[in-house]
Amino acid sequence: MYHCGLLLVLLDLSLDVVGSVSQLEIDRHLELGREFLAKGQLQDALSHYHAAVEGDPNNYLTYYKRGTVYLALGKAKFALLDLDRVLELKPDFTSARLQRGNVLLKQAQFDKAEADFRDVLAVEPNNLDAYNALYKIAPAQEDLRIVDKLMRNGDYTAAAQQLTRIIEICPWSAELRERRAECYEALEDYISAISDIRSTTKLQSDNTQGFLKLASLHYRLGQVEESLKEIRECLKLDPEHSKCFSFYKKIKQIAKLLTEAETAKEGNDHNKCIKSAESILRLEPSAVNVRFTAHQLLCKCYTETSEPSLAIKNCQEAVSIRKEPGVFCDKAEAYLAAEMFDDAIRDFKEALEIDPNLQRAKQGLHKAQQRQKLSESRDYYKILGVPRTASKRDIIKAYRKAAQKWHPDNFKEGEEKKRAEKRFIDIAAAKEVLTDDEKRAKFDQGEDPLDPESGKHQQGFNPFQEFHHFHGSPFQFKFHFN
Repeated sequence: MYHCGLLLVLLDLSLDVVGSVSQLEIDRHLELGREFLAKGQLQDALSHYHAAVEGDPNNYLTYYKRGTVYLALGKAKFALLDLDRVLELKPDFTSARLQRGNVLLKQAQFDKAEADFRDVLAVEPNNLDAYNALYKIAPAQEDLRIVDKLMRNGDYTAAAQQLTRIIEICPWSAELRERRAECYEALEDYISAISDIRSTTKLQSDNTQGFLKLASLHYRLGQVEESLKEIRECLKLDPEHSKCFSFYKKIKQIAKLLTEAETAKEGNDHNKCIKSAESILRLEPSAVNVRFTAHQLLCKCYTETSEPSLAIKNCQEAVSIRKEPGVFCDKAEAYLAAEMFDDAIRDFKEALEIDPNLQRAKQGLHKAQQRQKLSESRDYYKILGVPRTASKRDIIKAYRKAAQKWHPDNFKEGEEKKRAEKRFIDIAAAKEVLTDDEKRAKFDQGEDPLDPESGKHQQGFNPFQEFHHFHGSPFQFKFHFN
């Protein structure tokens, strides 16, 4: 009997020790949580409050402290769960009820918030915080009714303004931000819509619809890579989401083609650029800003392949979507390639109307005006019958052919010979300019490096010496310049 009594005493003592150690551990977590909270290290504080709650799941103060950390982290959903638990354990905890009412009001849960504020005022009639919060509810509810009417009537500008006033009171309401995003979308203010939808993905951690909407809005703006990023976030949350997966497949293909086209353009593989951009237009018949990018690529790449008519067509399509100064410059360059100087000058001026400081437009306008002036005199490319993109090898080949044909020794004395002499001089001048990188660059910019009036004409230019240098000639003849 004695032994049994001793065993019971020892067992009671051991239980007391275990209990005291457990409470010490809980107190240590609470103290560390408080210290981390004071330092602003919220995640560390949250970890210790988690441990304290697990150690004592019936301590209302621990739930309250953890709920406070959740609020600081912007996790209102979890904060509400903790505040609910606090009020289950201690219904007369007025501070917790006031805190919950404020969270509910910020989420636009007006009826529940009102109930909490009235309960607080029933206990503390002079609680100004509860009274002031309660005072905001009725006007916000009335504003929301007005929003419903405005949206039904299609007055999205006024509805968005009204929603902004409500959101100032209820910043944690995903629903209100979704409605304002709907207004912005109707007004084609997609940037503002994106901002609101992005907020909903932060307010609701499992918001797959939000990420799908973000992807759609970015795509509508032609921001394909951003769209791809958002749709991947949707699939991270739900890999089986049918709408997200379907949209992902389409965007991924468009993004791949855009990358190929851009890379090809930068690498001067203009035919590949054209092929990829044309594929984008076939795959995407309606998203105008995605099509804009494809048309702009085609505008630039067709210009480089000396297909000015196709370049101009795609430039015009791009300008019809976005009247941006850079696109007007692209179109002007296409007109220059087609030697349509008046049109090129007009478009460079159009770009400068939008951005008076755009250097590309200033330089392009000068080049177009100089090229127009040159077109009234000698065009070395035309003289040799080569395109502006011709290689040096092609230029020399064309020069040899033309020089053989128009060498004055091939013609009898008289007007015919004089015409041949003039033509031969032009051919040799064209060779001199177009086979010299520096002179060719000047000519392409609208300056004739052999123009005596420019003061830069190279002295001692001899067309026959140039001809003999590239092609031995048996011709012997005297040149007369009178």
